[in-house]
Amino acid sequence: MAAETVQEGPKTAVAASEAHLPAVRALDDLAWMVVQMRAGERIAVNEALIAAYQGASSAHSIRALKSDLEAFDLWCRRTNRIALPATPETVVAYLDDRAGKGAKPASLGRYRASIAKIHHLLDLKDPTQAELVKLRLRAIRRENGVAQAQARPLRFKGPVRDVERDQPRGLNVRALLEACGDDLTGLRDRALLSTAYDTGLRASELVAVCVEHIVEALDPEARLLEIPRSKADQEGEGATAFLSPRSVRAIAAWRAASGIAKGPLFRRVQVRRYKARKAMPGRKIESISSRERWDLRKTLPRGAMAARVEYDVGEGALHPGSIGPIWHAMIRKAFERGALMDLTIDDIVRLLKGISAHSTRVGLTQDMFVSGEDLAGIMDAGRWKSPRMPLSYNRNLAAEQGAAGRLMRKLS
Repeated sequence: MAAETVQEGPKTAVAASEAHLPAVRALDDLAWMVVQMRAGERIAVNEALIAAYQGASSAHSIRALKSDLEAFDLWCRRTNRIALPATPETVVAYLDDRAGKGAKPASLGRYRASIAKIHHLLDLKDPTQAELVKLRLRAIRRENGVAQAQARPLRFKGPVRDVERDQPRGLNVRALLEACGDDLTGLRDRALLSTAYDTGLRASELVAVCVEHIVEALDPEARLLEIPRSKADQEGEGATAFLSPRSVRAIAAWRAASGIAKGPLFRRVQVRRYKARKAMPGRKIESISSRERWDLRKTLPRGAMAARVEYDVGEGALHPGSIGPIWHAMIRKAFERGALMDLTIDDIVRLLKGISAHSTRVGLTQDMFVSGEDLAGIMDAGRWKSPRMPLSYNRNLAAEQGAAGRLMRKLS
């Protein structure tokens, strides 16, 4: 049976059906996805409310909601359950299934929040508020624990106790910066990593940096970086980070080589490599055998060509998902060039497993703790509103450099 649509003022009422509805194809992507979800009754889609939600939310939040809802709807179809409105039993079964496939409690909490959000936007009863759902999530947390995997830190001098006097060792930012080449890719990566460490920016914030965001500082060799918006600042109150003279020089070198005068600072660099070619005199048409593949270009002479490399700098910013792979590539390159001399190939393989785009943020936080900065200053530098995350980043260092750690070093 074909689905029917009924206009009700600002709402579009859509009867439950799996058929695509031409009458509502003009709806926003999120609203259109809701229309297609497996429903057990007529669902009223309030386009104005969904549009207001999207206007008040970040693009990342909207993508996450759509992804979570698509996964939930697909599971409901596979198990012959109703997604809208969902029952507490359906939500519990879904969360149990995801937990059984390795989902962490933090991820399960996000899935629950997404299911709750779409029910709120559709004026449906929220099944996640049922005591059954709350108790089951609490049980999963008790069974699996709530600790989240932390990105391996990229500290400036590596795992040292004294960030000022100790020599760099292990995996360290300074070695990675020194190992960068002077080609376009190397210049970009040096500026990118130096900026990421100085500012502790998240991947989405780092790729959003524009030339116009860099302003003068009191130190003539340093600069300030204006951060118009961040994960913790969705309303655009703005913040400012410090760029060291090291980063200023790296950015200047990258801009001079790439010709970037405005807009996104960190962009894709496409590399094209051409092999050397010998000179070819060309051939007469009658000399080409019928067994050869016919190609008129064989008759033309070709001059010799030296091996060369060409670079093409994109117009748009890097994708946030490219930051982690760039760090991985830089680490491998630094090891191949002998910049990480105290590490073996097995060390590199092991260390790379924990490196992500967040590693510079974790490394900067740990270096600030080691250098004696107080929690308030660290929270301000990292633009945190709660002490929970910076303290979690410092958990291992606190155990090693705390009272017990200091005592054990005296006894050894």
